[in-house]
Amino acid sequence: MGKYLKRWGLTFQRPDKRAVEQDPEAVRVWHGETWPAIRAKAKAENAEVLFGDQVGVRSGQATGRTWGAEDATPIVCRTGNRFSVNAMSAISTKGQMHFMVFAESFDAKVMCRFLDRLDGHFDHKVHLVVDRHSAHRSKAVRAWLADHKDEIKLHFLPSYSPELNPDELVNPDPKRSLPHTHRARSQAELAAETRRFFHRRQRQPHLVRGYFGGQHVRYILDE
Repeated sequence: MGKYLKRWGLTFQRPDKRAVEQDPEAVRVWHGETWPAIRAKAKAENAEVLFGDQVGVRSGQATGRTWGAEDATPIVCRTGNRFSVNAMSAISTKGQMHFMVFAESFDAKVMCRFLDRLDGHFDHKVHLVVDRHSAHRSKAVRAWLADHKDEIKLHFLPSYSPELNPDELVNPDPKRSLPHTHRARSQAELAAETRRFFHRRQRQPHLVRGYFGGQHVRYILDE
């Protein structure tokens, strides 16, 4: 049966996941109307367009696989304590990456702090595209944006549509980048390792641009 399927142009693949709550019409509008309008507005204003998202990194993150002698499973030593850190990042098609690592849960206060930091990096307007997380739409964030309407404009992706955000493709990388031979023994160590990952990515713009090459986010590069 496998031979027949291959002859018919089919391959054995892991299916993509989609939320049953996703609205196909909202996705169509995003592709056909909303995103082109954001891009045109940013171009007219000589503004920057960034895509942002959050990621959590845990002390017990899976290590993955490595080579080892037969019948001698490699061992990674790590603490039995459980702790985590979070990060907010934003990337552009130019290969820029901006980030902030924090220990507390992501909320409106953290989002405002990230917006403050982002604003300090630019001398021109920024259009930031994010998901519909409650912190992004909070009263505090709306107030911040009202006070900085000439600096940053927030745009929201359709609900339940993470595949439209290239910054979602960043999220697995800090987890994979954790050292295999030594794992953080404290939250401070884990935060330092996470920062090292993001600092390294900032020096690798070609890899940041690569996040925009994913199948479902190539629309961003289309003119």
